[in-house]
Amino acid sequence: MLAGLTMAQLALLLVAGVVLDYLLGEAPRWHPLVGFGAMAGQVERRLNRGPLRYLRGGAAWALAVLPLTGLACWVATGAGLAAHAGLLYFCLGLRSLRDHSLPIGRALDRGDLAQARLLTARIVSRDTANASSGDLAKASAESLLENGNDAVFGTLFWFLVAGGPGALLFRLANTLDAMWGYRSSRFMAFGWAAARIDDVLNFVPARLTALSYVLLADDRKTAWRCWREQAPHWPSQNAGPVMASGAGALGLALGGGAVYDGVREERPPLGHGRPAQSGDILRAWELVEASTILWLALACMAGANAWLWGQSHA
Repeated sequence: MLAGLTMAQLALLLVAGVVLDYLLGEAPRWHPLVGFGAMAGQVERRLNRGPLRYLRGGAAWALAVLPLTGLACWVATGAGLAAHAGLLYFCLGLRSLRDHSLPIGRALDRGDLAQARLLTARIVSRDTANASSGDLAKASAESLLENGNDAVFGTLFWFLVAGGPGALLFRLANTLDAMWGYRSSRFMAFGWAAARIDDVLNFVPARLTALSYVLLADDRKTAWRCWREQAPHWPSQNAGPVMASGAGALGLALGGGAVYDGVREERPPLGHGRPAQSGDILRAWELVEASTILWLALACMAGANAWLWGQSHA
């Protein structure tokens, strides 16, 4: 393996990292990704100026990501297996998705629209000040489906490819895309490298995530059809398959209109069925959770088969 680990070791470490994340959640203080975001903001402010912003953006990405990834490789080489599990724990956001999303559903259930709007504004970029209960449920479900790939499955995929350093590389790249990958006057040129690199790193994980949603759908045929027919029309080539298949798996009609910076934008439809309700936030989380269990089970099966093969040919 690229990480210098056997498949059996990677599978066990994968389980260990997920269990740590599920039990401990995000570090309440001094979370590494929060510190990275602050550092990346300083890099952007210093380099996102003057001419040659495409080149400056690429240099900024390399300056922010590569030294930390190299440091992770050095630590993992010296500290051994525990370092890989620790890196995976810090990079995963499975419990974070639950902790930030499910309270929105509970607020909607008790009719506390103001609290639901406040909580939803923390996880999405769209305006929520005048959002209805249905708007908030839709936004939260969409966020869970999309971030299931970004915060969980993309990280697990790159961990299986290259251990802890691979997971870190993916999460740092994904964070920079979230910070710099906007098509605005400020980031159109500077953020081009961050957006394109994230697209490349996410290409395979996004489709594996979409496939996971299809396999766990009550109506697999509908989920598959939504993926094939709707994803090509979504602005993001990676978010499209994830969100379309997830919406189809849940039997929900997502996508459509949303307000950004005071302007209503009409986006392509996602899924098929009824509009989202408060209880669908929990259903979206359960789909992400079940997909995680599926990935762990498949990794463990692959690890066990690799170990048995090694034993039989020892």
